[in-house]
Amino acid sequence: MEEDDPELPEERGKAIARADRRLIRNERDSRFLVKRSEDYQVFDDVFDMPTLMAINDLRNERVIGKVRGSLAAGKESKVYLAEAPDGTLLTLKIYLTVSAEFKKRMQYIVGDPRFTDIKKGSRNLMTIWARKEFKNMHAAHSAGVTVPAAIAVKKNVLVMEYVTDAKGELATPLIYQEVTPEDYEQVIGQVTLLYQKANLVHADLSEYNIFRSERGITLFDFGSAVDIKHPNSKQFLVRDVLNVNRFFEKRGVETGDTADIVEQITRGITK
Repeated sequence: MEEDDPELPEERGKAIARADRRLIRNERDSRFLVKRSEDYQVFDDVFDMPTLMAINDLRNERVIGKVRGSLAAGKESKVYLAEAPDGTLLTLKIYLTVSAEFKKRMQYIVGDPRFTDIKKGSRNLMTIWARKEFKNMHAAHSAGVTVPAAIAVKKNVLVMEYVTDAKGELATPLIYQEVTPEDYEQVIGQVTLLYQKANLVHADLSEYNIFRSERGITLFDFGSAVDIKHPNSKQFLVRDVLNVNRFFEKRGVETGDTADIVEQITRGITK
């Protein structure tokens, strides 16, 4: 285990310390990484050889320097704290190549005009999914939607900005926070901007991937996002708004009518 660099800024040192504590609980040896122990740490069972090679490529391209510790885990991906060569904190999202969840995600790819050359096999699908999320995040960010900046993608590994809250701590989902009417208005504003300026529907929006960051409401997890030309985009948009309304209503926040909100979002957009 590496010692924390005493010259690190305080907030970065705290983030690394938290990640290292998680790492201690689930670290195990890997011959590939032990050979390069000065560059990598080993986490869980997510690192097969192609994934390790992708990480090595990102290191050689000086996109990342070190992978420090686990931040979160889901059914289809795991998220790690990493550092750029200059010490800047990054988020590393690694899509699990053995996850059965990707087979359920074909509805978000088939019909999207940006992804027509789909080969069989879970590894091909997860590579497309990683590339899809990268493109979606880049399009959203360029349109002014508050999302983490997508930095690089290599096979099943996505590198993005490390997002903190107003106190400099790792940003957390709304499910774990108190919410306000202003939060609700911001969420609807972000969904509207995503649709009207980025031509995207998130398609998997919930209180688990809406965060409050130092820049306000921030949207995460864009792998499912579809172009508005997707045949099911309207259905996905309705579901997103329903999910948002349901969550805020449970927290005692007054919400708008779902049909009215969807009509306002889509007004003036020609597919």
